[in-house]
Amino acid sequence: MARAHVANPLKQLRAAFTRFDADADGSLTHHDLAALLRCVGLRPTHAQVRALLSTVDSNGNGAVEFAELAAAVIPVVVERMLLDRERLMGLFRSFDRDGNGYITAAELALSMARMGQPLTFRELAEMMREADTDGDGVISFSEFASIMGKVGH
Repeated sequence: MARAHVANPLKQLRAAFTRFDADADGSLTHHDLAALLRCVGLRPTHAQVRALLSTVDSNGNGAVEFAELAAAVIPVVVERMLLDRERLMGLFRSFDRDGNGYITAAELALSMARMGQPLTFRELAEMMREADTDGDGVISFSEFASIMGKVGH
């Protein structure tokens, strides 16, 4: 299941790799890797970049190919995604008061009120309509995850 969700980060990683592969030879030099790290908000020292390069460079050619970078980065991305899913499941369970795997309109109203955000009937109906994409009258975990993903972006 995690494999399907890895595709987007993998595409993003490929795009970043291509962008920073200055000479388009299919590998990142020390300089290219440092530029990529700075672009994502890190400020590595020369020694840190060298240490990272030696760790990630599994074939020992002094550069990082995409497969090497992906092998180092994707496990971290998957771990983060699983942790995010775990947190999201915890939040879902806090709304799903009876633990049946679905959030009803009553559970949503009660949870929102307990969070200090009481809903009018119209607001509740609108939230249910937006979240309940399959129209079965309840919010499943996948529907909850989808709507929370929209809120987070």
